[in-house]
Amino acid sequence: MLQERIEGKWLAAFRRVFALNGIGNGTRVAILSETQSRQVLVHLSELTAHDLGAEFCMIQMPTPRQTAPVPVKSTGTSWAIQGNRAVVEALKLCEVIVDCTVEGIIHAPEWPEIEDAGRTRLLVITNEHPEILERTEPNAELNAKVQLGIQMLREAKAMHVTSAAGTDLHINLENAPCGGTAGFGTTPGAVAHWPGGLCLAFPGKGAVNGRIVMDVGDMNLTFKTYLTSRIDFTVTDDFVTEIKGEGIDALHLREYMEAWEDRNAYGLSHVGWGVNPGAKWVSAAMYDKRDMQAVEFRAIAGSFLWSTGANQYAGRYTLGHFDLPMRNCTIALDGQVVVKKGVLQGDLAS
Repeated sequence: MLQERIEGKWLAAFRRVFALNGIGNGTRVAILSETQSRQVLVHLSELTAHDLGAEFCMIQMPTPRQTAPVPVKSTGTSWAIQGNRAVVEALKLCEVIVDCTVEGIIHAPEWPEIEDAGRTRLLVITNEHPEILERTEPNAELNAKVQLGIQMLREAKAMHVTSAAGTDLHINLENAPCGGTAGFGTTPGAVAHWPGGLCLAFPGKGAVNGRIVMDVGDMNLTFKTYLTSRIDFTVTDDFVTEIKGEGIDALHLREYMEAWEDRNAYGLSHVGWGVNPGAKWVSAAMYDKRDMQAVEFRAIAGSFLWSTGANQYAGRYTLGHFDLPMRNCTIALDGQVVVKKGVLQGDLAS
């Protein structure tokens, strides 16, 4: 079992990442956590903010009681703030929120109000063991690929995803909000994730149709497990309408989705690909589930990521959520191949 203690190398990595995020002398920072947060990450953040001379505070919320019908993991939707007005107002006064909550507040109901205040940016330190964060540390070079990918998505009208396993998915990208992060940002409203390296789009209503076939070795990030059998999805006007498969992977996914009794849990959230060369497919075989959130799978270079659940741009909200990274897919934007059989192409590869 990996030990969760302060290591000098991890503190050095935190200093570099905080500096990339524009945190320095006098920067107003809130380190936001909850009682179930990974405490070594909170401690590393505290020491780093102190060392860099930030004007920082630490806000810890009690982890809320679980009300969902099934365990809720890796959603990107934290209810840790629980609508607490004092906390919301305090966060709106900060320049940077260092988010050490278990799930991250990017889809939290309070974040839009905090973002709209116009002064706050977000650094999400995902619930990974520091060894994983060390290996996937963001750097300035990664940002060029992320920005190029975002530009490609914004300029495209359509995405077409195919695979030898049978995937044939059509996505209308017109007017779709696009984004991504290399793991750092320095402007108000910026959202950074560590690990980073993801380019994505949030399709609008009725924009996604076709078939997705997840193959053996693809990742159910929410369950933190590799697939041992295929799952065949039918997508109609943004919603998964059929989930076929004879193995335990399809069975578990169907039962989990059904438990929500919420149509929005079947809706498509976002689509995109990863560009981070430090993120590796084999990593989940090397760690206990308690050590990882498996977020690096979203950012693996050349992976295709699709997600079900909340899509605020399409007016859909739910705690039911899956991130589903896939290998060996080909992704084309307006007919131009940007990922070929799981390998980045053109300027994305250089």
